[in-house]
This record gives sequence, structure tokens and C-alpha cells, in this order.
Amino acid sequence: MSGIIVRRLWRAKITVGGLPIARKGARALVLHSRHAFSTTPRWRIMEMSGFTENQLTVREAVSAVCSQFPNTYWRERDQNEQDPKDFHAALAKDGWLGIALPEALGGAGLGISEATMMMQTIAESGAGMAGAQAIHANVYATQPLAKFGTKEQLENTIPNIISGRWRTCFGVTEPNTGLDTLRLRTVAEKQGDGSYRVTGQKIWITCAQVAKKMMLLARTTPLENVSKPSEGLSLFCIDLDRDAPGLDMRRIKKMGGRAVDANEVFFDGYSIPADTLVGAENRGFKIILHGMNAERCLLAGEALGLGYAALARAAEYARSRVVFGRPIGMNQGIAHPLADAYMKLEAAKLATYHAARLYDSSSDGDEGEERPIRQDAVGVAANSAKYLAAEAAFTACERAVMTHGGMGYAMEYDVERWLRECLVPRIAPVSREMIMNYISEKVLQLPRSY
Repeated sequence: MSGIIVRRLWRAKITVGGLPIARKGARALVLHSRHAFSTTPRWRIMEMSGFTENQLTVREAVSAVCSQFPNTYWRERDQNEQDPKDFHAALAKDGWLGIALPEALGGAGLGISEATMMMQTIAESGAGMAGAQAIHANVYATQPLAKFGTKEQLENTIPNIISGRWRTCFGVTEPNTGLDTLRLRTVAEKQGDGSYRVTGQKIWITCAQVAKKMMLLARTTPLENVSKPSEGLSLFCIDLDRDAPGLDMRRIKKMGGRAVDANEVFFDGYSIPADTLVGAENRGFKIILHGMNAERCLLAGEALGLGYAALARAAEYARSRVVFGRPIGMNQGIAHPLADAYMKLEAAKLATYHAARLYDSSSDGDEGEERPIRQDAVGVAANSAKYLAAEAAFTACERAVMTHGGMGYAMEYDVERWLRECLVPRIAPVSREMIMNYISEKVLQLPRSY
């Protein structure tokens, strides 16, 4: 695995996010970083033993970028529903959007293990799910393209995403099928000149308002004409041309993560060129799985970051808040729930980075070589990690609000924002119940219930 970003950080006089980096031993350290009062405290509670030098260096450097965007920044964007484009630009400037993309295309050539650490660090900085969602589709949605795209597709698209010039979104979920992905109704009908016309509807598409590209999954062969339900779907990398006929978007008002837009996207005979097809026609579902497992790892990391941020804030408050002449953290009714939340986060952390390592190991090597890790093992690990991290984050965020008492309801303490946002990894991109269905069927070999 390449370490180009790490090597860049270790060079003399290199800065990340405007902060000088120096090498000490085998670690890159941020020097003279300023800490805004309203930023989530630098004190971190996650145990750091066992991580690689690459992961630790990524954490240090991304933290330096995030320190420029205090909690006041995220509160304002949450309240005004304003896209954090300057945050996206800051990460793009230092090359972080290409963390898991090939070096030949300007990326870092690192893995999902490092990308998961990056996403956790973003969420943990106080940015929460809003900061993470502004970035993560550019990491996971590009994985199928990087693996299966043509030379022309890669050279045209990937460098523009890495530079931050273009943003991308993932167009899979539909209102009438939900998690029943194999029965998607959006159709891409092939025309005589090889182009396609897309008709259908997508929903909960994050960042569609600001995206230039969409990774679109659509049906190219009717379900009744395929031998397996997983066939007949194709993946496309399309332009979102808002001036072209046949495309419409409507923003969804939502509970949390309001800084990033979520949308319904409508296609009505929207024309896309033949060269937008990624991989073989009718094989899109298998191709897109390459991005879905990566997405679960990244989302697990984001949930961890949210949980650790909330728990650190709660512990800080419990130490300083004095009632009846002593800190409230002396009361076991406060201390024990927080300790329990910490252990849940630490266990979920182990599951998350185990899944990320499996994903990276299964992706190593050239086509035709024997893979050391089976894809079904990656699926089980990634789904398990997403479930455990989401539950641990919810526990930590809920207890953080309760520890603050009435002040937990106030925006200035941030924990109410994180509680609203922590519902996202419990719901998306796949529900807790569907993960349990998956594990009971694939691992325990129990009869399918749906």
C-alpha cells in the first residue's frame, strides 16, 4: 500500500492546512496548532494503541485542518442549512479527497483503513455527520469507478474530484423500493446511437445540489428478463446538468446534518452518453458492492467520531459541573453510564478497523490472483462494524445530552446537534434490522424472513 500522503507530510517544511509538520521518530506531529475556544477539545479519549503509523499520521494531519473550523462554524451552517464548501476546499487543497484513490491519478494510494480514520477524525473534531457527509461520497462512491472505469473515465473524472473542482453523489436509493435494491425502478433505456435515456426517481441523495457527478445505478434490462435478480442493473458515472431537459431536484428538509443537502432527484428521459457506463452493462450491482462495503466502513468511522466527541464533552462537563458541593461526575449515576458508553465505543472501534483491514486486504493484488480475504467475509465485517458503531454512537450521544441536563438542550453545548446527527448511521445506508437479517441469514444460515 502506498504512503504518498504520509511521505509528503514527512518532508521538511511541508504544511497541512497551514500548520507546519515535522517528523519525530516515525510519527508526523503538528506544530504550534492553534485551538479555538469553540472547537471540540483536543483531549481525546480513544485508545490509540494498535494503529499503523499511516493511520496515526492521517489523524494528526486531518485534525490540523479541522482545527480551522470550530464548533461555531458547524452550528451556524447547521442552523442556516449552508453547505460547508470552504471545509471541503480545505481538505481538497491538501489532497485528502484522494486518500484512497490511485497515485497515478493524483490520489494517495492509501486504503479504506486510512480513509476511515480520516472520516472519524472529521466527525470527532466537532464537525459531526455534516462535516463527514460533505466529504465521504467523494471517497466511497469513487471506489467502483477507480476499479472498473475506463482509462478515459478515470483521467477525466478522478483528478477533478481529488482537486475539489467537482463533487460527486451516489444515486441508488429509490422511494418505492427502499432497501430492496434489486428491484430498482429507475430505467436507463438504450438508444440507437448507444446513448441512454434515464427515467425514474432517486431519494436521499446527499450533496446532489452541489455535485457535478453522480454514480447512478439504473435498470438496463427488465427484471422479468434476467435469470438472477442481481442482473440487469448497470452503473453509470453521469453529469448532473441542471440546464438539460429531464432532470429535476428537490431538497428535503431534515432533522440533522442540515449543512449538507439531501434530495429527491427526478429523471424524465434524461439523456446520458454511452461512455458514462462503468464496467459491463447489466453487471452494475456486483460492481457497486465494491463501494457499499467501503461506505459501511467509512460510516462506522464517522459514527465513532461522533460518539467519542460527545463522550469527551460529557466527561469534561461532569468534571467541571458542581452541584451539592461536588462535581456531578463523582456520582455513579453519571459516571457509570459514561464508562459503559466508552467501552461500547472501544469495542465498536475494534470491529470497525478490523472490517477496514479486511476490505483493504481483499482489494490487494492484480486481477486473477487469489484473494486472501473473501468478499462475503468483508460484507459480514463491514455490516457488523456499521451496526456496532452506530449503536455505540447513539448511546454516547444520548448520555452526553443527559449528563448536561438542561444545558444538553442548548445549541451552544453542541451535544444536541450530535444527538440529532447520530440517528443517521443507525438508519443509513442500511437499517439495523436489515443488517441483523443479513447476519442471521449469511452467517447463522437461518431461514430468510423477507
